[in-house]
Amino acid sequence: MISCEPLSVDAPGSSRHLPVRDEADVLAAVGYLVKDSPRAVLVDGVRATARGETVLSPTVASTLVNRMWRPTARWRTPVARWEDRLTPSRSGGSMPGSVRSLREPVFRRWFLGQVLSASGGTTQAVALAWLVVQLTGSGLDIGLMTSCSFLPLFLLGPYAGGLVDRIGPRRVLIATQSLLAVLAGLLAVLAATGTVQMWMLFVIAAASGSVSTYDGTARQVYVVDLVGAERVSNAVALNEVVVNGSRVLGPAVGGAALGIWGAAACCAVNGLSFLPSLIVVVRHRVEASAHPPRPARDGGLRYAWRNPAIRACLLLAAASGMVFHLDVPIPLLAYGVFRLDGTAFGLMMAAFGVGSIPGVLLAASGPSRPSGLRVAILAGATGIAVLGASYAPTVPLVFLGMAVTGCLSIWFISLANTLVQLESDPGMRGRVNAAWTMALPGCILVTGPFMGWVAGVAGPRLGFGVAGLAMLLAAAVGWRALTRARLPVGQ
Repeated sequence: MISCEPLSVDAPGSSRHLPVRDEADVLAAVGYLVKDSPRAVLVDGVRATARGETVLSPTVASTLVNRMWRPTARWRTPVARWEDRLTPSRSGGSMPGSVRSLREPVFRRWFLGQVLSASGGTTQAVALAWLVVQLTGSGLDIGLMTSCSFLPLFLLGPYAGGLVDRIGPRRVLIATQSLLAVLAGLLAVLAATGTVQMWMLFVIAAASGSVSTYDGTARQVYVVDLVGAERVSNAVALNEVVVNGSRVLGPAVGGAALGIWGAAACCAVNGLSFLPSLIVVVRHRVEASAHPPRPARDGGLRYAWRNPAIRACLLLAAASGMVFHLDVPIPLLAYGVFRLDGTAFGLMMAAFGVGSIPGVLLAASGPSRPSGLRVAILAGATGIAVLGASYAPTVPLVFLGMAVTGCLSIWFISLANTLVQLESDPGMRGRVNAAWTMALPGCILVTGPFMGWVAGVAGPRLGFGVAGLAMLLAAAVGWRALTRARLPVGQ
């Protein structure tokens, strides 16, 4: 029996047992399946420790877990067997590649908790918009409340990343999830007692946005700690399931709760939705990174600027905010061009969500490390799809264009996020993820009003089409950097 010492955060777990038949099985796997390390060094290291109940060094064990590749069918079966033993499913059955991150029991619980939490957030958003309408009926106040939520992303993003790198994502998440639950509970009490005022909503929105800045950065780093670098691509794609599922489930639950129990119930649902994720974080301790964080003076934006691939992905993320912020251009396109009613407008929005499902599956079932070339091509294809939907001559073609846009955009953004995660030094992931959050959704604070202005000046078609132009421009600017990014291991 061979056991592993606690691994770095790049490994999916620690203290896992690796039952093998004999020493030759270990040597064969290491010698033939580790591509970038000298075979003699690794073989000597394993041979020295492969006697009875022994211990693999963190380096060798991490290599076994994270750097496996499958050049021939001869070695495919042993590797698959070892991977299954390292990441067993409680159900005992095999899982398809599109959900392979769910083999990790802790990530399964975290994933389900995030589905509930994200749906709770959109449920509360429905209630907040309704409260503003009841208090003032002003569209400007709704816009100002949105600004209160997004502005902290720019102001606090760099500090959030530094804190996550310094103390770890788990401690940050325990604090942020607790605070968000408390803020939702406070809003529920104010709404239930009828004492809520507009300035209170502004303050709570700003406080929630500030806490969410730290929470969003910590969640992205925490996922890497849970599943390891080998499955981060799959985990990021599954996160898109959370985002798009909340867009469907949240408004439905929010609308029903608002109509039956009122705004206070929506806020209470959001507060309770944080509890499952909080329980997972409290109960599960992730091993600390083997790579210490860089000094605080190394900011995420400075680090990203020095890395061409990360810089290009952040630019694409900022441009894609216009694609995902459908609340501004699509109502204008549906009513101003095609004179559609509310039902047809809702179906147009749903077409984007339905199209995103195959995009999620394509991203989740792809290689563990996406190539920069694929990211660039998908970004350009997304821009073309947006232009096609913007200038579609008939309603059926608009629906088709929205579905295609949903598929390509989700596929692209999942791979771009994964590439940023894997290109980043482990000690810088918190700050780089903070920079990503500043780009998406942070830049919506600027790009949203810009799209509305373009639609008002040049018409609804160009109001949405400018998002496609921005994607094409960003893809062209970052093409050279992305195509020179390292290829996935084994390709």
